[in-house]
Amino acid sequence: MGASARAGGRPAAARSRGRNHSREKPDFYASAHAEDGLACNPETDVALRCLIVDDAADFCEAARDLLEGQGISVVGCATSTVEAIQSVRELRPEVALVDIDLGAESGFDLARRLATEFDGSTVILVSTHDEREFARLIESSPAVGFVAKTELSAERIYALLDGSTT
Repeated sequence: MGASARAGGRPAAARSRGRNHSREKPDFYASAHAEDGLACNPETDVALRCLIVDDAADFCEAARDLLEGQGISVVGCATSTVEAIQSVRELRPEVALVDIDLGAESGFDLARRLATEFDGSTVILVSTHDEREFARLIESSPAVGFVAKTELSAERIYALLDGSTT
């Protein structure tokens, strides 16, 4: 099983948070991308709260636009470990998307800190690098998985949180 398919040993309830992930056609579409089955019903669903941690401001902005267009609530962007720790403390996101390479800092180290300092923190690692380059590090990290930046989507995030693959 690849690192991107790992569920990180978290209970199913903690991964899915009770969200509606069915493939039935919903009454309300979160965006034009809802044809793929992702939708947000404002009466029953609450948007997943996400923090993006990346040292590239352009990526943070593009990822925020993409994910919010697909129904995920991006509560903040952090560009360093210090900002990420402060943001998690203040904003309490349900998931943090953490770049493996944070300039001089390591996304792997940050993932371990978040898991240690914030019980129940869920981390998904992201990168422009190929997953195979970091497979062992990803597998040994507390992250629930990995998503290449070019493949980032709400569907991929929910698949990792649910412990399934797309």
